[in-house]
Amino acid sequence: MVVGDVTTAVDVLVLGAGPGGYVSAIRAAQLGRHVTLVEPGPIGGTCLNRGCIPLKALVSASERYQQAQPEELAPMGIHTEAVAFDWPRMQAWKQSVSERLCDGVQRLISGNRIEVVKGTGWFINGQEMRVEGEHTSHRFKFEHCVLAVGASATPIENIPYDGKQVLTPEQALVLPELPETLSIFGEDYIALEMATLFARLGVKISLYSPSEQIFPPADPVALRLVQAGLRKLGISIKTKANVADIDDRPLVISSGLRPNIARLHLDEAGVQVKEAGGIAVNTMMQSSAERIYAVGDCLGEHALAGVAIKQGKVAAEALCGQRVQFAPLVIPQVVHTSPELAVVGYSAQEAKHEGYSVTTGRFPLGANGRALTLGVDNGVALLVANADNGVLLGATIVGPRAGEIIEQAALAIEMGATLTDMAEILYPHPSVSELLQEGAESALGRAVHILMKS
Repeated sequence: MVVGDVTTAVDVLVLGAGPGGYVSAIRAAQLGRHVTLVEPGPIGGTCLNRGCIPLKALVSASERYQQAQPEELAPMGIHTEAVAFDWPRMQAWKQSVSERLCDGVQRLISGNRIEVVKGTGWFINGQEMRVEGEHTSHRFKFEHCVLAVGASATPIENIPYDGKQVLTPEQALVLPELPETLSIFGEDYIALEMATLFARLGVKISLYSPSEQIFPPADPVALRLVQAGLRKLGISIKTKANVADIDDRPLVISSGLRPNIARLHLDEAGVQVKEAGGIAVNTMMQSSAERIYAVGDCLGEHALAGVAIKQGKVAAEALCGQRVQFAPLVIPQVVHTSPELAVVGYSAQEAKHEGYSVTTGRFPLGANGRALTLGVDNGVALLVANADNGVLLGATIVGPRAGEIIEQAALAIEMGATLTDMAEILYPHPSVSELLQEGAESALGRAVHILMKS
């Protein structure tokens, strides 16, 4: 208890201003609630400031650099001198992208009359929270609270992160100079994108995966194409690796996240934590304490900003009395490698494991007109459907802008669309999105742009 403590009553208290937190705060304010947003760092959280946005910016810059190489352009009749890059200026551009987005979020917060308090909070009881800032201390009594405190890199026993020899992905993105060699350990999209980014810029990369595959959620057929693309960049790949056996330095470790919940004093508020870590919630994002909700990475599940954004909306609407829930049938995953990889729903193996009778369709990128006009032919569309009724169960796309196209398949699955539905839609021609139509026609046995087995 602080001497002279004054308790401030608030309507909705949101802890954390990353995608889950700021979206929850804005949505609650739109619904007429008075919102106080607590954040110790810059608005936008990890995603906008240190994570996905900076990573995607650098991946995009490195892609432009790769595409501008003389050997890439010569087949199109374009001749250039040697192309160079400036790493500090690339970093500065990356930072400008983050700052522009963060400024936009700040304007939305101000425009929705959300009060922002700088500090770190923890529970005093089930309806009160202490927030400590650099120079001030606050005590809030809330009607509802939304926890969106994110997660941090999982520590590895006997391999401490020092930001120089052993780095988290966030630390690797702010390296002042590019190393000659870099080892990366991980099997998630972050590890693959980091490897792609630095390899494009001439860094010799060794990629170590703890599993038999470099990205376990994806179909092995698709991964072979992605692996070929990684090896074309000069990336050495080793599977079934143990991080403790990797002596190479510097080493970037992307080995999952640990929810930032240790200092919240959740027991004081009656908030239960799952055995595997992370806050336990129901489909309305409500914790075991009726007034307290939680969203995003602090749940210890899907560490994806898109998931946190949707959960933030659900939490805000639920605490306002609306009948909503977070219950997606599928969650798309995208890896910005070269070629790009996107998956949603089941692979054929997963669908069979779940007891489905499966039919599949496959269409190569090399038979797609738009892909060839882009100078790309390394890719494929793989569709998986229920053989009993033709309902789409999953899709995998390898190729340019796969991450944008995969959402069509996600929508189809959510709507219960069939292969016939996918095949009968009119697609723009030529377009890479025609891969989905051709893949559906392949599964139906009537593809016209590839030879079908008789």
